Amino acid sequence: MSRDTLFGDLPEAEAVAREWPGSPRLREPVRDQVELRAVDLEALLPADHPARVIWAYVQRLDLRVLEETVRARAHGPGQAPVSPRLQLALWLFATSQGVGSARALARLCESHDAYRWLCGGVSVNYHSLSEFRTAHPQLLEQLLVEHVASLSVAGVIELDEVVQDGVRVRASAGASSFRRRKKLHKELKKAKRLVEHLRQENDDDPDASNRRIRAAEDRAAREREARVAAALEQLAAIEAHRARRGRENRNNRKKGSKRSEPRVSTTDPQARVMKMADGGFRPAYNCQVASVAEGQIAIAVDVTNVGSDRGLMRPMQERLAGFYGHAKRYLVDGGFNKNEDIEWAASQGIKVYGPPANSKHETDPYAPRPEDGSGMAAWRRRMKSPHGKRVYKRRAPGECINARFRNWGLRQFTVRGREKVLTVLRWFALANNVLAGHRLLAQAA
Repeated sequence: MSRDTLFGDLPEAEAVAREWPGSPRLREPVRDQVELRAVDLEALLPADHPARVIWAYVQRLDLRVLEETVRARAHGPGQAPVSPRLQLALWLFATSQGVGSARALARLCESHDAYRWLCGGVSVNYHSLSEFRTAHPQLLEQLLVEHVASLSVAGVIELDEVVQDGVRVRASAGASSFRRRKKLHKELKKAKRLVEHLRQENDDDPDASNRRIRAAEDRAAREREARVAAALEQLAAIEAHRARRGRENRNNRKKGSKRSEPRVSTTDPQARVMKMADGGFRPAYNCQVASVAEGQIAIAVDVTNVGSDRGLMRPMQERLAGFYGHAKRYLVDGGFNKNEDIEWAASQGIKVYGPPANSKHETDPYAPRPEDGSGMAAWRRRMKSPHGKRVYKRRAPGECINARFRNWGLRQFTVRGREKVLTVLRWFALANNVLAGHRLLAQAA
């Protein structure tokens, strides 16, 4: 054998040369081409899409109070503004999708199918969207009450049993923005000097090219001056409240103890530092939501800068009584319990269901106290009974509304001041009720 391998003497076939097949043919994207497409807006969304549900609700509303303020009239001069009905629908849907920025909403109106369907070819800008969001607080409250009343008339919710729960939400202010009185007076003097300096500059150099820039600087300086002045007013209110509480709790204060000097934020003077759910302390607002025990429908909302829920039950009950009348059963957690509130509720025919606080002396929390009135005594007997404990368990679904608000982005407010914060909270409540109410009506049909 001439080779060391097996069958080495066999002839070998010559390799056949293969022809080059060429480069592969692929469909590559061409993004610089101009296309004309026919778009059917009605075909973009399914029949049960939330945007359609919200638009169907908005179409039924009487918004003449907003339309009467429009100055552009038929056969008259002026540019037609965006319909308030459209802006209302956009913010309701955006709230339910976790969109809380006017700029983000304006961008979505150009790119997202659901928002494009709502707009129907109408262009919107973020300035008008931002102004509309906080411009009509009374209208939002009226719409919330009317929608709850319509669900009650339809028989899908019961207003006899109400749940109240609170959640603390971060304010649009940083911890470093809090100042004491001495620092606030310095900031106010500095802001006034800056405003006067900018006004003098505008008078000396009326150049048109710099007029807008200097007008913006002047406006920012005046706004800061107003915020510092508002902070000083809030500081005076805090000091008066502390003095009043100090007189009431004079006997309970430790000898030699000195309270720290109060501070107020120059960014949002109405915000207060509160203990959050994670144990930290941050500027926040205490948002109160009253809802029906079954159905997850928010029937009233309120905002306060008090960090504790204690004492907030009666104000909400009075608000509800003005809207719908007194509830028969009122379910709250232990943080709301206050003897005076429970006594007042009993005098109005409202049965409060809430667990009593455990005593530090290991005494029976359900045992009657010598200072108890008839309302407190009845409340202790009620919560000790198995029936009362079963009723109290129905409070748990009320927390689902706050959880839903969290999922929708209610973690930090982007507006400042209690009134604007309350308006934003009403947007969340109304958006929740429109979608949840549609589900309840569909189930009852």
